[in-house]
Amino acid sequence: MSQTEYIPGVCNIGGAEVRLRKLVGWAGLIGAIALWGCFAWAKVAPPIRLWVGGPAFMSALGFLQARRNFCVNYGLGGVSGFGTRAGETELVEDVEAREQDRRTSWRIIATSALVAAAAAVAAWLVPT
Repeated sequence: MSQTEYIPGVCNIGGAEVRLRKLVGWAGLIGAIALWGCFAWAKVAPPIRLWVGGPAFMSALGFLQARRNFCVNYGLGGVSGFGTRAGETELVEDVEAREQDRRTSWRIIATSALVAAAAAVAAWLVPT
């Protein structure tokens, strides 16, 4: 269920933005699986398979933002987006609210990086 109002550090996007992030999450997941499959098929060296982490990061970032109703970019930029179309933003005026949004953004980025690292290590370790 998508939130409909801004809550500092908790929710800064509405339905249209959430749908866009889900799309990014699925695109990244498909990309990571396809890349790993191509690497396995071509029997590439394990260090090259670490590149699977790139689309895995994109996937984790998309899905985590959708799940939390929170855009990392908007959080870092001090805006929120609850318009009927993706990209419609409003400035967050309160300084403390912007700081809470920045902290949440960095937590989501860090979590996505951990997921990407785990996917990259898995791609490295799985024998082809």
